[in-house]
Amino acid sequence: MSGGAPASISRRIFNRPLRCTKRCISTFALAAIVAMCCGIIDPSTSAEPVSDFVGREGTHFVLDGKPFFVAGINNHYLTFGSPREVTLVLDDAVAMGANVVRTFIQPIIGSLDGTTKPTVWKWRSNADSSDLGVHGTYMFYWDAQRGAMAANEGANGLQRLDFLVSEARKRNLRLIITFLDFWKYAGGAQQMLAWYQDGRFFLRDERTSNDYKQLIRSVVERINPLTGRAYKDEPTIFAWELINEADIVQPSSLVQDWVAEMSAYVKSLDSRHLVSSGFANVYNRLSDIGIPTIDFGVWHGYPKYYNLTVESFDRLIREFCDIGAAHDKPVLLEEFGYARSNPDQVAAYRKWMTTIKEDPNCAGWIVWRLVSLQDSGRFPIDWYDQFDIHNDNSPIWRAMQESAKEIVQKDVNTRRP
Repeated sequence: MSGGAPASISRRIFNRPLRCTKRCISTFALAAIVAMCCGIIDPSTSAEPVSDFVGREGTHFVLDGKPFFVAGINNHYLTFGSPREVTLVLDDAVAMGANVVRTFIQPIIGSLDGTTKPTVWKWRSNADSSDLGVHGTYMFYWDAQRGAMAANEGANGLQRLDFLVSEARKRNLRLIITFLDFWKYAGGAQQMLAWYQDGRFFLRDERTSNDYKQLIRSVVERINPLTGRAYKDEPTIFAWELINEADIVQPSSLVQDWVAEMSAYVKSLDSRHLVSSGFANVYNRLSDIGIPTIDFGVWHGYPKYYNLTVESFDRLIREFCDIGAAHDKPVLLEEFGYARSNPDQVAAYRKWMTTIKEDPNCAGWIVWRLVSLQDSGRFPIDWYDQFDIHNDNSPIWRAMQESAKEIVQKDVNTRRP
């Protein structure tokens, strides 16, 4: 899925018509204290801070020398939602039994003057956070004075990411952080390409490649003032992902070369964290998993968009985990969704998550998507895809809770039936 497609937009994957400054201790540097004072976080029930880094061993992940199987959630607004909206999602993830949260570094905009390099998406929208009302937040932008990309180190910029990492750490949640979204819903690669306005393609343009590497360095080497750690030294981060769903690009050799180059670049800056591509990887059957600097395979599965039945999707889960076994690497079903208008939605989710639990070659799942109450007092509207999961004691919520509990207790010695 896109890193932030609003409910009114189709999010079809391949069929889309579709160093910290002294000012860092400011609004978001104080937000954790405010959250406690306002009752959003109960410090007496906060988990012990995470300690070690997640690694990999064969087809599964490891933590503190033990197998670590993933029960996770996706959420697209964690880097621009309000402190309350962010902590509600994290608290709901804990309530669901999740151990991993995946999100995206966004928004990305044009120049602040609005004219030198226009923003190609509705940055000024007053919508709820889930519908891309970012309320003045931006992570990276075009500096018109310097004529170059710049990072926003302020309270409405990378301090949002600092807050997210700090709050996830308190809850013993691990983060998969995707450096960039390919889609332009909150800027992404399309906004970075638009800075140059000459029709070249993002993965092929040396200028965007240099900007992208600067973005990576800005994040990986950043010191989080709330934790006192550089991001590259932060075990709360489960893994870095290169870019969300850029594998629609042809030729595939271009994509593979780009992934090899950029994953090696991440590893040159940060040798402690796992790295994956962030690709949908359905049509190309995890073709990036063989790249040495890619640590695990990921794929994004939506039966409706691939014309698959519940049963055929279940077989695909096994097929992808077998590909991981052939490369001796873990594979995550990193996004999946099946509309609640389907009367068999709960049964389908249970079936797929049970398959992942029972197959010894499968490393886990991350559902698209968990959302919580917005500051408007309502849940996001989800009339198109109908994938949203809420902490509402519904049958699908209970299924997610039960499946999360089961997979985190998965026996690494399980044998395929």
